[in-house]
Amino acid sequence: MKLFQKHLSATFARGFCVTHILTVVQNPRQAPTQINILSRRRYAIKLTSVMFRKVLNFYTKYFAVWVILFGIMAYFWPGPFKALKDYNKLFFGLTMFGIGAVLQIEDFKRILQKPVIVLIGCCAQFSFMPLGAFFLARLFSLPPEIAVGLILTGSAPGAMASNVMSYIAKADTAYSVSLTTASTLLCPLLTPGLTFLLARSQLDVPFLDMVLDVIYMVILPLFVGFRVRHYFKEKLEKILPVFPAISVTFIIFICSLVIARNKEHLAELTGVILAAGLILNIYGMLAGYTTGSLFRMNTRRRRTLTIEIGMQNAGLGTTLALEHFGDEAALPAAIFVFVCIITASVMASVWQKRPQAAAKE
Repeated sequence: MKLFQKHLSATFARGFCVTHILTVVQNPRQAPTQINILSRRRYAIKLTSVMFRKVLNFYTKYFAVWVILFGIMAYFWPGPFKALKDYNKLFFGLTMFGIGAVLQIEDFKRILQKPVIVLIGCCAQFSFMPLGAFFLARLFSLPPEIAVGLILTGSAPGAMASNVMSYIAKADTAYSVSLTTASTLLCPLLTPGLTFLLARSQLDVPFLDMVLDVIYMVILPLFVGFRVRHYFKEKLEKILPVFPAISVTFIIFICSLVIARNKEHLAELTGVILAAGLILNIYGMLAGYTTGSLFRMNTRRRRTLTIEIGMQNAGLGTTLALEHFGDEAALPAAIFVFVCIITASVMASVWQKRPQAAAKE
């Protein structure tokens, strides 16, 4: 009897239901067939789950491709994108919710464990890029709306896509996550504040309204996503790759919306904005690597700073520009998304093939 009870408990532990236990007891010949069917079902579910993850990873990895394809669609068929323009802030909030859902408590602990290097990265982020955007706007004599849009792009925090690029580039991914998290938490004050200081001579900058918008669109969804991950950790683990894919989807939509709303202006402005965005991006990457070298960081951290400072959360810049400064002001941020994803992908691919230098340090 005890032996039967032990067998019964072991069977339950393997996930079989009561009907299958009775089948084993009453008709042993059918047992192998029943067990084989269950095994096949479990294998099919596992295989489907693996394939689903691969599809999502592929979709997230080739973010730049989808941005370009949907940008082309938005240019030729702007109607469907314009129809959803009132939901722009909501979509960006969902983007930040998806990012918050993949953050862990360890990401915040790392900031406290190594505050100096995180501080160095954040200071570089919020000094080189806003000032670079300001001087480029002057150099190219950009119209006021475009100049404000470029400065707003330069004043944005680091992009979450930089974490993926750092991983591909064999850089210090943990450092990248810490920098992005810290700059995102600082952006409610620094992004509107820097835009106000550097762009107020061009246009009226509604500082307080921008602060409230950033809290509403960035901080609240980020922490809601983080808390959801914390409380439902085991249940969410299986669908975790969905959240980065959600974020990518809404960033693609936001960039496409800008193109759809600016179709008439693109031909006359794209060349100048593209040149300004490309120079700002390359300048930011050089500033990042130089900063790492000056503070004698190892190769992996230099690579991280290069990618982190060169890539901005242009989705936030786009949303704020559309909300407070108009359609044209959003163009620099939307174009910067294309530029920084492409250049970062190229750098990551080159560095991925040269891991030896990083590994030695």
